[in-house]
Amino acid sequence: MPTILFVLGWRFFFYANEGSEPIHIHCKKADMECKFWLDQEGFDIEEAYSYNMSPKDKREVKKIIFEYFEVIEQEWLSFQRGTGK
Repeated sequence: MPTILFVLGWRFFFYANEGSEPIHIHCKKADMECKFWLDQEGFDIEEAYSYNMSPKDKREVKKIIFEYFEVIEQEWLSFQRGTGK
């Protein structure tokens, strides 16, 4: 589970066993967790799931994902090629 970002207490990471899924990011902070799909062409995201998160928490995570969208894309591609962290 390579971690690619730590922002405002949120850990952003990938799971190694999800190689066939489209680009997405997992996020965890304390007992909160979520997963978002990234639409590279449309520069958009969609919630796959969330656990124990308030609307405010979701907004915070979405803001971070948009801020680091290109970094997440680059890390995803590196990870899929086996050249990531």
